[in-house]
Amino acid sequence: MPKFAANLSMLYTDTPFLDRFALAHAAGFEGVEFLFPYAFDTEQIAERLRRYQLKLVLFNLPAGDWNAGDRGIACDPRRVDEFRAGVASALEYAGELGVTQVHCMAGKIPGGLAPELARATYLDNLRYAAQQLQPAGINVLIEPINHYDMPGYLLTHSSQALQIIAEAACPNIFLQYDIYHMQRMEGELSNTIQANLPFIKHMQIADTPGRHEPGTGEINYRHLFAFIDQLGYDGWLGCEYIPAGDTNAGLGWREALTT
Repeated sequence: MPKFAANLSMLYTDTPFLDRFALAHAAGFEGVEFLFPYAFDTEQIAERLRRYQLKLVLFNLPAGDWNAGDRGIACDPRRVDEFRAGVASALEYAGELGVTQVHCMAGKIPGGLAPELARATYLDNLRYAAQQLQPAGINVLIEPINHYDMPGYLLTHSSQALQIIAEAACPNIFLQYDIYHMQRMEGELSNTIQANLPFIKHMQIADTPGRHEPGTGEINYRHLFAFIDQLGYDGWLGCEYIPAGDTNAGLGWREALTT
């Protein structure tokens, strides 16, 4: 049976963030994930995790000014110091919140920067993050994101991510495989997941078109959930989708597609 984690940046967005933990617990989730914890004190989040018996399975390294359009800064050579400060912040939060995996967003290639330099900067920053986080037992995950939703993003295909992982040669860098993004970019979901399973430490789900709940679009999630189970994947599947309506009203897919 897959382990589903509620993505609190995407679900229950009509409710203040710190109140979403209670709603996830009430809906039967045992794990949660979200984009960033940094706007809150660690104790504010830790208290909700304890109260509602939830495991925080993932958050992102600081990714720049999200509201201004930043989607990660790891590929920008002008912001290496900012990136390294973000690694220190993530390490502090992860330690306080018991998180063992963080996602490093590659970012959009800055205008006028050669893609080769952006890639080299990303690789150097990944190595730095991995080396800083490894003593604490924390994995660094990298995720390809489709270029329709995020034009200019550096990392867009699973094959690119695997090459980066190989070149980085750090034992705690792994693949975060987002089924929605990879359906849009490359398809071949079952074969790709099976081939890359040793490198996959986290998955995320949404359907397409629309990025709504599983079962609302073209992806055969009934097959995929059973297939992922058969492969022996024991990680979490983050529910990183935009509810088509009320979050709780749309959660029927969990039973409908896994039984």
